[in-house]
Amino acid sequence: MWSLSFTPLVPLPLLIGLAVLAALAAGAAIALAGRSAVLRAVALLILAVALADPSLVFEDREPVKDVVPIVVDRSASNRLADRTAQTDAAVAEVERQLRGIPGIEPRVVEVQDAQGSSDGTRLFEALTNSLSDVPSERVAGAIAITDGLAHDTPPNAEALGLKAPLHVLATGRNAEIDRRIVPVDSPRFGIVGKDQIIRLRVVDKGGPGRAGLTIRRDGEVIARREVATGQVVQVPVRIDRGGPNVVEIEASPLDNELTLANNRAVITIEGVRDKLRVLLVSGEPHPGERTWRNLLKADANVDLVHFTILRPPEKQDGTPINELSLIAFPTRELFQVKIKEFDLIIFDRYANQSILPLVYFDNIVRYVRDGGALMVAAGPEYAGQQTLARTPLGQILPAVPDGSVIDEAYKARVSDLGKRHPVTRDLPGSEVEPPRWGEWLRMVGAQARAGAAPVMTGPGDKPLLMLSREQKGRVALFLSDHEWLWARGFRNGGPYLDLLRRLSHWLMKEPELEEEALRASVRNGQIEVERQTLGENPGPVTVSGPDGKSRQVPLEAGRPGLFTARIPTTQQGLHRLTADNLTAFASVGPENPRELMEVVSDPQALAALAQATGGSSRRIGREGDSGVNIPRIVPIRSGSQFAGADWVGLRISDSGIVRGVQISPLFIGLIGLVVLFGALVAGWVGESGRRFGRKA
Repeated sequence: MWSLSFTPLVPLPLLIGLAVLAALAAGAAIALAGRSAVLRAVALLILAVALADPSLVFEDREPVKDVVPIVVDRSASNRLADRTAQTDAAVAEVERQLRGIPGIEPRVVEVQDAQGSSDGTRLFEALTNSLSDVPSERVAGAIAITDGLAHDTPPNAEALGLKAPLHVLATGRNAEIDRRIVPVDSPRFGIVGKDQIIRLRVVDKGGPGRAGLTIRRDGEVIARREVATGQVVQVPVRIDRGGPNVVEIEASPLDNELTLANNRAVITIEGVRDKLRVLLVSGEPHPGERTWRNLLKADANVDLVHFTILRPPEKQDGTPINELSLIAFPTRELFQVKIKEFDLIIFDRYANQSILPLVYFDNIVRYVRDGGALMVAAGPEYAGQQTLARTPLGQILPAVPDGSVIDEAYKARVSDLGKRHPVTRDLPGSEVEPPRWGEWLRMVGAQARAGAAPVMTGPGDKPLLMLSREQKGRVALFLSDHEWLWARGFRNGGPYLDLLRRLSHWLMKEPELEEEALRASVRNGQIEVERQTLGENPGPVTVSGPDGKSRQVPLEAGRPGLFTARIPTTQQGLHRLTADNLTAFASVGPENPRELMEVVSDPQALAALAQATGGSSRRIGREGDSGVNIPRIVPIRSGSQFAGADWVGLRISDSGIVRGVQISPLFIGLIGLVVLFGALVAGWVGESGRRFGRKA
């Protein structure tokens, strides 16, 4: 390719000034001297051109192809209905047409579901990344095959940074129907026992205007109601327990709607106990009394009420009541008026000394069966005539004393059941035999009731620690008062903090200490399932994905009482897991994925941006089948509009790579001198001829 270039021998401003002066002088000479001054003007022009040093340049250019990225939306919303078939057909046709245009290099870029918590479809991020190694002048255009639902759309064409037309080929169909739940406001924390308000809106496209709502908490239906669509509604939910409370709100489906995945919203509310109220009643002062008190007082979440019986009824010494310094035991207030305010009642070496009437023991039994918790830490008094087993409490205690007290050194052991129970599993020191902890010196003999089994045993495998459920409540029976020896470090002590803290929190229904539990979490693209059970071989877990399809996953044995599974998944959304009567949820991506919040395809969503680049946005789906109507792709070398009714255009740049350059100066050496001298001589001869003619 030939071209003309200039390399001035003097600074360009000086050259321009000289050229202007030469032009003025030549003009004046022509005006005064007539036609003969034309040759001098030509000589001045040649001198100016010589000072500009013109050269002929020949470039050896290798043509390069213009790049056209084909951005293919493979996100969850563009896999609904028959959009996958439409997308595949569109990609094949666009590639076929582009390969038929000389000088075009198509690049297919697929956009998968974003991995971030709420990123949605990152369509334009993928477009920008695909052109990171391409100069802007070599981009002939971009073609996006999508449902129009991008979540990183730039605000204008300048922010997009594309100096070529963008064409959007939108999948989907007209008159699509879908219903979705849009959370407006939801609390992250809630006080146990109190209601929390969730605000949401049901949005319909093509729906009847009213929708049924089903509200579940941890898989259990707690309410059903009908609401008007498009309006903000308030849903009260009672926080039932500490830890995560998974609230699932589901809207009734529409006929022929695109997906049911966005008919459901999941909100996790962390249940927080305002204060755990514990009533500790010590029957008499003893060395282990401070162990329970110190443990409970050390927990900032525990509000402890502690009474010690220092003056039993039989101790009558004639001291007037108004001179007694002891606080009267408020039995009626504690065991009748305010009993339901306590989360746990502990009797520590308490004997039935007629301080509490039998009717109050009946109140405690009702309190436990209604969901309360009771623990009895027994000493020798449990084996005597004044044992609590002879009160109405005997009907809920898991063991009956046999009248014996065993006074010998022994090491407490975790039973086979206890190795699977979360209260005693993996107690530090229990991993070896004999256990690596100190001895106790006393325990009370007892016989377990039918169906009850100990989690810890003493000498002769006699029950030492027993746990049981009584209707909605829980009961623990500790048949020794020597746990304080571990706290004092007797013979190297033992894990008394772990044991007593787990025991008290199990009684107060700590979710992590449930004997039967199903838990699920997501890590590195896998759903990790944990099944806690006291059974030997639990069945498989049923996993239901966001698409409504279910499958059964077998569990593998891990630690005693724990069975696990890892489930790879790429499907974003809420997965529901069930086993027996247990339910758990695992959210891959966000709980309410942005990708599935709006799924109705919309070619107008990107129309303004495409038109600002000279491109277009149009729907390609054909009604009645999964075929597509793809416009003709036309190469265009000039213009600002690149779209018509049935065609889209690409900007062709005719770019190339220069492999070599040959420069041929026009005014150099003898050639330039001859041209310049000839022009001067011609001017002189012409002037001389004019003078001689005038004299003649």
